[in-house]
Amino acid sequence: MFGKLLTTFLIAMVPVIELRGAIPMATAEGVPLVPAIVTAVIGNLLPVPFIILFVRKVFAWMRGRNEKLNAFVTKIENRAMSKADSVQKYEFWGLALFVAIPLPGTGAWTGALIAALLDMQPLKAFLSVALGVIGAGFIVAFVSYGAAALIF
Repeated sequence: MFGKLLTTFLIAMVPVIELRGAIPMATAEGVPLVPAIVTAVIGNLLPVPFIILFVRKVFAWMRGRNEKLNAFVTKIENRAMSKADSVQKYEFWGLALFVAIPLPGTGAWTGALIAALLDMQPLKAFLSVALGVIGAGFIVAFVSYGAAALIF
């Protein structure tokens, strides 16, 4: 069981996949509902404070290295900011809702990046992202475990 939980935890940390992939994987591996949600939420939240606190410094360093890295950073920033309208308008709740919606391009990594780029207060940003991740965890678990119950 430890190996399955560790896999769930690590998959939840991966950008793009996050807990949206970790919970269905845990379902397929037979991990019970509560440990799967808790493990995936913790794994998904682990990178968030680092993103909120350090991504701008990392981006500034990357921009100074060469033009290709500068272009890459610009592309990432533009993509994140293109999704920032609701976050700017509704701040805390907008960010939480953005992160909670389990669709491609949303999630903890993008939410934390948007919060950092909008200069949200770090604790407020983390709590908002955490609330969104918990919400996404329940939505994905409901779909995953509900579908599993129908199939098996």
